Amino acid sequence: MGELYTRAEDKTPYTIVALQECERMNILTIEIRQMEELAEALFMDSVPPKWTKRAYPSSLGLTAWYADLLIRIKELENWSSDFVLPSSVWLAASSTPSPFLTAIMQSTARKNELPLDKMTLQCDVTKKNKEDFTSPPREGAYINGLYMEGARWDLQAGVIMESRLKELYPSMPVIYVRSILIDKQDLRNMYQCPVYKTRSRGATYVWTFNLRTKEKAALWVLGGVSLILQI
Repeated sequence: MGELYTRAEDKTPYTIVALQECERMNILTIEIRQMEELAEALFMDSVPPKWTKRAYPSSLGLTAWYADLLIRIKELENWSSDFVLPSSVWLAASSTPSPFLTAIMQSTARKNELPLDKMTLQCDVTKKNKEDFTSPPREGAYINGLYMEGARWDLQAGVIMESRLKELYPSMPVIYVRSILIDKQDLRNMYQCPVYKTRSRGATYVWTFNLRTKEKAALWVLGGVSLILQI
């Protein structure tokens, strides 16, 4: 996948991210085909160490992990077929999501001739799901597939709310991520919510999204509220 684009001068920041993801996925799938201990891994339902070494952080067993892998490959194939930014990007499909988020800032900075080190991200939670979008925004990107841990997002009020009983990882609506100048950023009534690849958190940290809140941000800090890309 991703063999069509060869002209360096035509590569946008988004195209570069897509090509990097295709390269990582190709390396991983080659390793999978060469795996000799597959029978043992299938028996234990565990992802072989040689695979995890080349893959993305995941807490899934082998069966669920492989099903997830196929979905990621399909997502990358769709993107790399024409390198047009998807109407809504499944952020978890990227093994390294932070370069994609950086590409949003790079694209906006390049388009508006602004210094990249003066840019930051603004995250606006929509009231829609990915199926409701048929084209990407003029600037930035719509992203989907995130979950909240420790709280929930209230769709009508447009703010973080306390969790409902037994609702451990409520899904988030599509988030519109765009780049603005740092000095235009308004952090009033915002919670700086960390984003992680998995529930393990720690080294799987990706970014910090500023999300609206009516409560003091300290409440969510104490509750360890975060966004998770894979549950």
